[in-house]
Formats: sequence, structure tokens, C-alpha cells
Amino acid sequence: MRNPFSRCVLFAVALLLLLAITWKSDRIEDVGSRIVKAASTHNSKGNVQQQPIGDDPQATDKDIAPVSNHVMDCSVNSTHMGELKAKYELGDTFQYLKRYVKINREPIVRKSITKLGQQFLPNAFTMVDLQHPSNYGNEQCTEPLQVPVTESPYPASGNLSDFMFGVSTTFKRFSSDKTSPVNEWTYWLTDGKGKSNGGKLILLLLDATEDQILHARTILHHAGIDVDVYHSDSSMEMAVRYLTLIPTLYNHPERQTKKWLVSCDDDTFFPSVHALTKRFEAYDPEEMLYIGTLSEDVNNVDRHGSQAFGGAGVFLSVPLAAQITKDYETCKTDEKIHESNSGWGPQGDILLRKCIYENTDVRLSIIRGLYQLDLYGDPSGFYESGIKPISLHHFKGGGWHSALPWEYTKIAHICGEDCTLQRFQTSDNYIISTGFSVAYYPQGMNFNAAQMERTFAAAPQDKGWNLDYVFDPQRPSLLKTGRKISWDLQEAHVNEDNTVSHIYVRKANDWRWVDRNGEPMTPIDGIIELVWVP
Repeated sequence: MRNPFSRCVLFAVALLLLLAITWKSDRIEDVGSRIVKAASTHNSKGNVQQQPIGDDPQATDKDIAPVSNHVMDCSVNSTHMGELKAKYELGDTFQYLKRYVKINREPIVRKSITKLGQQFLPNAFTMVDLQHPSNYGNEQCTEPLQVPVTESPYPASGNLSDFMFGVSTTFKRFSSDKTSPVNEWTYWLTDGKGKSNGGKLILLLLDATEDQILHARTILHHAGIDVDVYHSDSSMEMAVRYLTLIPTLYNHPERQTKKWLVSCDDDTFFPSVHALTKRFEAYDPEEMLYIGTLSEDVNNVDRHGSQAFGGAGVFLSVPLAAQITKDYETCKTDEKIHESNSGWGPQGDILLRKCIYENTDVRLSIIRGLYQLDLYGDPSGFYESGIKPISLHHFKGGGWHSALPWEYTKIAHICGEDCTLQRFQTSDNYIISTGFSVAYYPQGMNFNAAQMERTFAAAPQDKGWNLDYVFDPQRPSLLKTGRKISWDLQEAHVNEDNTVSHIYVRKANDWRWVDRNGEPMTPIDGIIELVWVP
């Protein structure tokens, strides 16, 4: 028989074990119950919530500025040159320049244009002729361009947990190489490393099969996007399908954790998540709020009315979405659909505005920096203006302008979100519009760089001043004048050593780069490769 001391020791050990087991099971039950709760909020098709379970995100290594041990190398590699020649259908002989840019993050304010005391082209371009590769191969690098930038946050630390986005599109547009939004969504709905940034996406696919729904969901989940994918009915009038996004978002189980419900297009892009969330700090989500922007084209406002134009993003507070959901049936009658026809067919933006204006006293609150971009032609004047947009739209071509914002914003991963489209002017009359173009002005900078160059047009009626109330009066275009020539970004890569490579291309037969007599400014193609180093 054990003595009293032994029995006390055994009792103490048993008590400690019991407490440990109880503590552990409490923690397991807590996490497990949250997982069950999260899983129960999704449809039965096997969706998995991408947003991590836990408290609000704290400062992590995502906020730490990247560093690089990259060693400069400006030698012309014939294999690389051959790849560029084939990819961009360059002539047998073309100009090539590789230039390094050193990023210097400083406690400064972002400027529309920053003047540098260095030359962009201290030496001549290298003439590449792949038939005579022995002519090059030992080129030396010049000193890197030193660019001061703000200490702006990186995309990886963005947090869209307060937002739920609704998009309606077709599976054809979703899966086409030319129109697929997956790359763009990956930028502004994830941390860039395969995890959701908290933003929720509700995707409605028109007349999609079950296999197509599963395919879309799988691709987006693999990218780290927190998404639910549903069918959309083509028998429903397009304007009504657009309006239906609002009750769809409001009735979603995860709406209870959101402050803002957003209707946007499949070609809506948010270049700076931090700028977006910062702007919404000024609004009270408990109020009934209808937030967005008008078209830049005053003709479109006159034609369709004064309402939020959906491609720039329409932001609704939850209380207003609740009211729209309540009034939904009366807002989509045949009479209301007829009234939403501006002469261009029934318009979802109009139907939504009428639903709000006719049932509440709420009116549109405008956020400057959201852009519908109802532009045609060459968009370079907009993207080269040093602008810091909150949203972009209509960049997939098909009658509208063509642009590559997913490529433009890759620089933000090492430089910060302010760097996208920031301008740097060198002492030899070059302007780098970061991530968009490198432009050269052979006759000097004899124009007002603070004004937007009107390289684009409004349509269908361009009166010359259609866009002034948003863009301010624009300066005359320098296209086809011989006063400007540019290399446009075609691809960008975030490299393993934390550098970013930009490939800018100029074609000799580009209709824009001729003088006033129609003579080409240069007879050969050109490539500029910029390597940005943090």
C-alpha cells in the first residue's frame, strides 16, 4: 500500500494530465467549430473558404521591403535575343538596350513626375543582328538609374476582408486567352503568393454547364481566390441579371462579415488594394450608401443618366443592399426594364439607379480615381499621365482600348503600389511611365507634362471636350508629329532574386511614330529591357 506522499504525487500528476487534456480539447473544439461554421456557409459543390481562420491580420513579413543580391549583367545573349525576335516578330536587325533601375524607398510624397539628374541613354543602343552574333556579347552596364519612390505598401499586405464582389460573365470570356480575368483577379484578390487577401468573389457564369462551373471554381481556388461560382440564366434580361447581383450578394451567408457589396465587370481592375480600402475609411458602412463614379465621357452621362457606371465599380453599403433586395421584385418589372432603355437597350446601371432613387433618398457619392474608361484608340495619354487610379476598366479591346494592367502592376511587388505608372524624367528627354512605356522626345520636353496627352478619343460623338470634366482639358497629341516615340511594355516578370524585368517593344511600322510627312522616325524595331532592383 502506497504512503500518503505517494498518493499525493499520483493525484497531482493525474490532475495535471486531466487539465492538459481539457485545455487541448478546448483549443481543438474552438478551431474545429470555426472550421465547421466556415464550411457551412458555402454551397454544396465543395467550395473551400480561402480566407485564413483567425484574428485580423497583423504586420508580417509581407510588409518588409524586399532585398536582392542581383549582379548586373548587360551582355547581349543571342539565345535571349532570338526569343525576343521570334516572340515580337522583329526585323532581322533591331536595337536593344538593357538598363538597370535602383529603387530607393524614402519617406516622400508620390509625385506625378520626378526629374532625375541622370541620362537614360548615356551610350548608343546595341544593334542586334543574329546573323553576326560575334559583334556583341561583352557589353558593360552603365550606372543604374536611381529613382526615389514612396514607402508605399506592397500588394501582399492588402486586406479586402470588408468587401464582397459580384461579377456576371460568360464561360467563353472567362476561359478565352484574350478576355480571361483570372490573372487580374489574382492580383487584387490574393496576396500574390496563393492566398486570399480576404476579398470574396461571387461569380455568375451565364448558361455554364456543371463541368464548366467546376472548372472555373478549380482554377480560381488554385490561384488562391476565395470564390463561389453559380449559374446565371440567359433567359433573364441582361439588365435584370445585373440587378440580380445585389440580392445575390446580400443573401450570401458570408455577407454578415462584410461592410461593402460591390458590383463590377469581369474587366474591372483595382491596381492598389490599399488605396481602395483607404478611401473607404471615410465612409460609414452603417449608413445607406451608393458609391461609384460617372463615365469620363459627358456624352455617355447625357445618354444614360447620372449614375454609377458599373465597370468602374459600384459599391453599396449592406443597409442599402438590404433595401434593394426588399424592393427587387418591383424594380425589375417590364415597365422598369422599359424605362431603363436609353436607346442602347435596357441598362443595368440605370435599372439599379432607378431602384435606389425611386425607393430611397440615397443619391450617388462619387469617388475620384475610379475610372470607367469609355475611351477608344491609343490609351497612352491616360496611362502616361502619372495617374494613380483606384480602378480601371475596358482594357480588353473589342472596340475599347487595349492595355495590360496585370503586367503593369508587377512592379508593385518589389517597389510598392505607388510605383505603378509613376513617371521619371531623365536629363536626356526620356520619360519612364513605370510599367507602361519608355517615351523619348527628340525635340525636347516643350509641353506641359502635368496635362494629359489626348492620344485617345471619345465615341461615338467626339466633340473634343467630352472628357474635360474628369481629365481636365488635355494637351494636343504628339502622335504622328515626329516629336515623340515610345517603347510599350509587353511583358513583366517578378524574378526569384526579387528583381522585376520589363520588356518594352517598339515596332518600326507603328503608325504613331512618323513625322508630319508620314515618314517613319526609325527604320528598325527596338527593345528596351529594364531590370528594377529593390
